[in-house]
Amino acid sequence: GLASAWKHEAAFREEVLLAVVTIPLGLWLGQGGLEKALLVGTILLVLVVELLNSAVEAVVDRVSDEHHELSKRAKDIGSAAVLITLLLAAAVWGLILVPHYL
Repeated sequence: GLASAWKHEAAFREEVLLAVVTIPLGLWLGQGGLEKALLVGTILLVLVVELLNSAVEAVVDRVSDEHHELSKRAKDIGSAAVLITLLLAAAVWGLILVPHYL
């Protein structure tokens, strides 16, 4: 599944590259186990939600290539889940790191 996502999903590749930078950074900047877990965990959660979104999109595309409102809705909801997870990650990183480094 990971190899397929890497090969076929540009957004997943971009988020993996983000993870390659932010996971070590989170481990370095986090003070204590809980902060490190939150910083790294939110980035991993972004990858998980992106994989699920890609799976939904693949199934929708497999069922039919014609435009259908429910297909569009399924894809839009999956994309919204990724957006909310990215916002969650940004909020956690900001709430943890800004007080430490300002």
